[in-house]
Amino acid sequence: MSPAAMELTETPKILHLSLVAGGALRDSDGQRLGRVDDLIVRLGGTGYPPITGLLVTVARRQAYLPSERVSNLAPGEAVLSKAKLDLRPFERRPEEVLLKHDVLDHQLINVEGARLVRANEVELARLEGWWRVVGVDTGPRGGMRRLLPHMLGRRISTGEFLDWASVEPFAGNVASVQLRVLHPKLAKLHPAQIADLVEAASHSEGEEIIHAIGHDDLELEADVFEELDEQHQIEFIERRSDKEVAAVISRMAPDDAADLIAEIDEQRRGTVLDLLPALHQRKVRALMGYDPAEAGGLMSPDFISVYRQATVGEVLNRVRQSSLADELLSSVYVMDSGHRFLGAVPLATLVRSDPEEGLSELDLKYIPCLIPEADFEEIARLMADYNLIAAPVVDSADRMIGVVTVDDVLEVMLPKGWRRRFGLLGDE
Repeated sequence: MSPAAMELTETPKILHLSLVAGGALRDSDGQRLGRVDDLIVRLGGTGYPPITGLLVTVARRQAYLPSERVSNLAPGEAVLSKAKLDLRPFERRPEEVLLKHDVLDHQLINVEGARLVRANEVELARLEGWWRVVGVDTGPRGGMRRLLPHMLGRRISTGEFLDWASVEPFAGNVASVQLRVLHPKLAKLHPAQIADLVEAASHSEGEEIIHAIGHDDLELEADVFEELDEQHQIEFIERRSDKEVAAVISRMAPDDAADLIAEIDEQRRGTVLDLLPALHQRKVRALMGYDPAEAGGLMSPDFISVYRQATVGEVLNRVRQSSLADELLSSVYVMDSGHRFLGAVPLATLVRSDPEEGLSELDLKYIPCLIPEADFEEIARLMADYNLIAAPVVDSADRMIGVVTVDDVLEVMLPKGWRRRFGLLGDE
């Protein structure tokens, strides 16, 4: 159990933000001095973030009140610990967030559920001598409670409570606050899940997510770009410099990179291509020469091919040293001395074989090949008929030039936005 979870084992009494913000500021004798406008919390640490101060209005002057000067928070009021009132002008410090202004009624990232949720209420609790943020209410009860008078609202119990440890707020227009989910939370999500969050968010929120992962993990940023639809890809690169765009594309798979470059404004396209590393540039330029709706345009030029004379041990060493994606390593492709395609050996067969055994002693799996001009219907039929995870593509001389994977086929077959249509993102 995490330290944060251990803190809540005693089930402390929950205090709703909406019943404090807007309430009275009172001195130690109970006299009203002003109004509580907001509660201030500082992010960036571990566990549940403590309330560091209050934003209050006294005699029409808004000021900052340190939490050390508050003896109690309760529904409808905050009570000072001393009679003397020492108010300071409020200036945000790094990573400070106003709970009502910046979090309440705003979208949050539910990292565990990989979806966006709305904070209809912020839940507070007294832990280890501090009032802390322990969670958010994302259900309709939180919003209903705030619409009713305080006395009635207090009777409505917590609804869909999310532990604060599982959510992340957006910084929005708060320049001093950065999305603090760089590691390990967002990094644990699949790139497709992060892309779904970006597509479901507003432009500024999507920018914030991409900036966060790009600042911390450039490879993850490229993986997320591969999963974004074309509209969002262009949306998030149009304000970047050519050098920045090339940096992202250089880390994308060649087939995905070619698709993105094809969507870039023609005036920028050549410049971005020229900025790519030489090997990546050659692969991308070659793919851009094919029709994107045919095998040549759908294939990846990355695969492992070996000569028939190689041993099982030598081939497995090639696999270990390869940086190819897992889906491109389901089989190793075999060629003759003239580089002509002969067949494939499943990776499972290689693992089960004697390392000293030669490929010539193994039975090659027959796989029919695609030509670059094969249309999508032919590709789908061949992969379905032969239960293929990846189908080889050969040129006019029977030399292998790429593979079409099953995810390439699914991406074409499934309608755009299918995750949200089938409810896989949850409520936004």
